[in-house]
Amino acid sequence: MSKFLKNILFISLSFILLMGILIFGVLWAYSNSIPDYKFLKNYKPPVSSKVYSGDGELVADFSKEKRIFVPYNSIPKNVINSFLSAEDKNFFSHPGVDAKGVLRALINNISNIIFSKRLEGASTITQQVAKNFLLTNEVSINRKVKEAILAFRIERALSKQRILELYLNQIYLGSGAYGVAAASLEYFDKSIKDLNYAEAALLAALPKAPSKYNPYRNNELAKFRRNLVLKNLFENKYISLKTYNKFKFQKIKLNKIKKVFLEDAQYYIEDVRKNVIGTLTYDKVYKQGFNINTPIDLELQRIATKALRDGLVAYDKRKGWRGPLSNKSYSENWNNDLKKYNLENSIDWKLAIVKKLNKFSAEIQTEDKHKGKIEFQDITWTKKEFDELLNVGDIVYVKKIDDKIYSLKQLPKINGGIVVMDPYTGRVLALSGGFSFKKSEFNRATQALRQPGSAFKPFVYALALENNYTPTSLILDAPIVLDQGEDLKMWKPENYGKKFYGPSTLRVGLEKSRNLMTVRIAQNLGIKKIVNFSKHLNIYDNPEELLSISLGSAETTLLKLTSAYSAFVNGGKLVNPILIDRIQDSEGKTIYNNSKRKCVNCDQISYLGEDYPIIENNYKKAFSPQTAYQMTSILEGVVQRGTAKKLRNLKLNIAGKTGTTNKNTDTWFIGFTSNLLIGVFVGSDSPKPLGRYETGSKTALPIFREFVKKAVKKFEARPFKAVDGTVMMVVDPITGQKAKFSSKNTIIEVYKKENVVDGKVLYSNSDRLDANNILKFY
Repeated sequence: MSKFLKNILFISLSFILLMGILIFGVLWAYSNSIPDYKFLKNYKPPVSSKVYSGDGELVADFSKEKRIFVPYNSIPKNVINSFLSAEDKNFFSHPGVDAKGVLRALINNISNIIFSKRLEGASTITQQVAKNFLLTNEVSINRKVKEAILAFRIERALSKQRILELYLNQIYLGSGAYGVAAASLEYFDKSIKDLNYAEAALLAALPKAPSKYNPYRNNELAKFRRNLVLKNLFENKYISLKTYNKFKFQKIKLNKIKKVFLEDAQYYIEDVRKNVIGTLTYDKVYKQGFNINTPIDLELQRIATKALRDGLVAYDKRKGWRGPLSNKSYSENWNNDLKKYNLENSIDWKLAIVKKLNKFSAEIQTEDKHKGKIEFQDITWTKKEFDELLNVGDIVYVKKIDDKIYSLKQLPKINGGIVVMDPYTGRVLALSGGFSFKKSEFNRATQALRQPGSAFKPFVYALALENNYTPTSLILDAPIVLDQGEDLKMWKPENYGKKFYGPSTLRVGLEKSRNLMTVRIAQNLGIKKIVNFSKHLNIYDNPEELLSISLGSAETTLLKLTSAYSAFVNGGKLVNPILIDRIQDSEGKTIYNNSKRKCVNCDQISYLGEDYPIIENNYKKAFSPQTAYQMTSILEGVVQRGTAKKLRNLKLNIAGKTGTTNKNTDTWFIGFTSNLLIGVFVGSDSPKPLGRYETGSKTALPIFREFVKKAVKKFEARPFKAVDGTVMMVVDPITGQKAKFSSKNTIIEVYKKENVVDGKVLYSNSDRLDANNILKFY
């Protein structure tokens, strides 16, 4: 071998050795700063938790990133082929870095630099996984070297399928969607298994520049990029020429996901969110993809929310006009900076500016630039003329009632809540905690602690029936003065209307909501017994032992009070309110179940046989089924003859009780049919009198009435079922005595069997009206 060749060989070997040492040195230097990649083996990307209605409809999701995780085996081939053609056609053959791709990019970038074009990348899918999971988006040689090292290591640690699974579930594809499954819903409202090649190609076109190629913003540009992916699919022999030509001329057909998430359900969903986070923690709820099943009935929720809003507006109209939201000089952009006044779309009110005032009308322009007018007949409730009511430039709420005709609206000053429940299970079917969630997230159904007033009385009367009273026991309705204790004033309770009616039956006492009779019953039972009973029913947590508690002076929430009323309908069982039926993890495993009932031996019963399933529950007992039925009968009387008789014209089997606190501060109505329980509260967020005559029957009851009218059909409100251990007797409602043939006014009264012997009612408490006892009450 000549000396020249030896020198060439020596130099070559030296160069190779030097390069090897250099590469080894670089790799060793970078190895110390390479992030740990081993967690990718078991990594699960953050997935949103979904909330479903009782009918299985999606109503909300809790997430930081819109993502639905799909395992590799469930991703269709056309989606995989599209992404490989768009991003990395040699994915299944290269070791993490594509040498051919790098060389091609280097050659192309020489001309790109010369002609000032955008530089071409050569990152493989594995390198993109390394960057997305372990590195930053910094553009530097330092990052590219780390990216390449990590790509080699990831390829050795993970299978190709696992790497592709991570990539397709993690990649951002625009419009807030992460991963192919979420993007498929976002752009096409389809499952990925239903995508054709044109749709899959569009998704594969997005990773390069999600905003630039977003089809909602740049349809033509998105189509151009999609067609490049289709061309790659054809060149890579994934599709035929015929398929390529068919799809490349197709327009992009978008179908945005239909969100059932109701603005009307915001209060309900927010309570669900808080409960789930309290149980499972914030990080798990927002990252681990739980399926949360709730009892919410979307139709009942819509009706309940509307009934509450209409009732609050009706009250507010009775109090007159308070003035405009603001006043501005008219300009083309008058509606700027008014976001703080925005309400839910379901309220259907618009912001408007007053442009001109006439004697019998006001000309307006709405926020969406529609012209219209408010006519005089629509402002009669304000009891003012237009020139007293409005000024040019006033910003007001309006609602369209006809072509170019609008009605004047104002945000109610008071607020309230409504709860709809299944009384047998406690499942909350609808709940609204205020007029507008956008204006106030405070939930008056679950957070507002208020005095229930007379709405608490039924529990005092139920306790009396459990302690040897009967519905026709006579109680004195007369003035009473009570010592409340040292350093406290004497307490002199009064009936509403400040009248007294002498000895009256227990039934009449509740039907007419007599305070003095209730206090006497409470005094006889003992206040400790009433306090313990209210705690057992979960109405109060730790109330003071004062006789005034019998008139509802302690504080509770609408949800707690409504839940307690369930016992009257379901036979005396104590149920807790349920906002969440079940929670499953991302793999379908049930991790939380609220069902309190189970089917005994159901797996052994054939549908061909004559045996029926036995459903058992472990609900606690509140009181006897007989007391529950007696109370239901008395509360039906409240509707037929008492404080809720405004409901009679519905001609439905309804029972319930009004509630009004001192000075008409808080008003209530809790009522029920044989299978539905509804509670309504109306009051101010800062407790203050609602006004003279604004009682439960005038403010809360109309909301209940409106709901029942829309939600309950006559065949659904069946008669309340009588229970064993009771007998019925026709009596005089005033005296409580057994009716005679000559009696003109009679009712059917319900007694426990032990209180009736040989057709006569045993009055074990008849001594309560003897002379001495009456004197003691004064």
